[in-house]
Amino acid sequence: MRQFTEAEALSGIVHEALGTRVHVVGVDRLRGGSKKGVYRVHVDGSRPTSVIIYSWAEAENFWPTTEGSDAADPFAPASGLVPFLAAQRRLDRLGVRVPGVLLADDSRRRYPADVAVVEDVAGGTLEALLKKDPARASGALSELAAMLDVMHQQRSQQYGRVDVLERGDEASGVSCEQLVFERALGDLAEAAERDPRIGSAAAPLHDRLQELATRVAPRTEHGLIHGELGPDHVLVDASGHPVLIDIEGLMFFDVEWEHVFLQLRFGEQYPALSRPGLDPARLDLFMLAMRLSLVAGPLRLLDGDFPHRAPMQEIADHNAKEALALLVQ
Repeated sequence: MRQFTEAEALSGIVHEALGTRVHVVGVDRLRGGSKKGVYRVHVDGSRPTSVIIYSWAEAENFWPTTEGSDAADPFAPASGLVPFLAAQRRLDRLGVRVPGVLLADDSRRRYPADVAVVEDVAGGTLEALLKKDPARASGALSELAAMLDVMHQQRSQQYGRVDVLERGDEASGVSCEQLVFERALGDLAEAAERDPRIGSAAAPLHDRLQELATRVAPRTEHGLIHGELGPDHVLVDASGHPVLIDIEGLMFFDVEWEHVFLQLRFGEQYPALSRPGLDPARLDLFMLAMRLSLVAGPLRLLDGDFPHRAPMQEIADHNAKEALALLVQ
């Protein structure tokens, strides 16, 4: 049984961030995190009256460990205080709204894990707002499109996660498209073992991936992308402005990878985020690769004790059907 943190354990970090006169009066562990714990901490004696604490404790990470994984791989699990702070600094400099950092602590003096205390953007997610108040959400969606334009227009000849590039390292692989192709082959092999539908179509899916990969021309510049930007990873503040969260995977990469994910997650709202000039060959390869990733990844997560199992199974089932549908197009 995993042991998560409690109010008493967080008090020292809260005092360091907000002052010793502040008292913790309640803690809610927010649902949805699979790599870190996300806690809303309610306090009195302070403005604000609540903050968010990110905890990168081992017990908060539900993903199985992968032996021999390359930390410089852009698709390596992006988790931890270092990639979070690197992404936060980069986006803040660009004027892209992210939660303000009140305290970042890797000393483990007051808490037995790396933690960050950040602003509580209490307006809820864009996903919820799109359902509840589409008119108000349209303004946030337009602002989000402008934020993405700023990000995607940042150019780098190197690709890789921001924290990796900041420390002077190079990402693994020879190109973005080759990385996506090789990862897709691995996801296909893994999904084929776990899902009979994918298993029965493994050979044609393999051939389709190879065919799509041969159509992609080399590229020498890359844009700055979030990597997993769905409407659940966008908060909306009290003034209706979008705020990006779960930013640890921020990286320079082919922007088509971002747009494929945006298309999947925003659905009928995606046209507000779509942009001309995207490479159709990359979009085709990346779409099939993304579908296979969204079969293999959730099923891998379900090998462990991740508590919210039904939604993960639904994601895997849906994307298996969509991957197979791409064979007949």
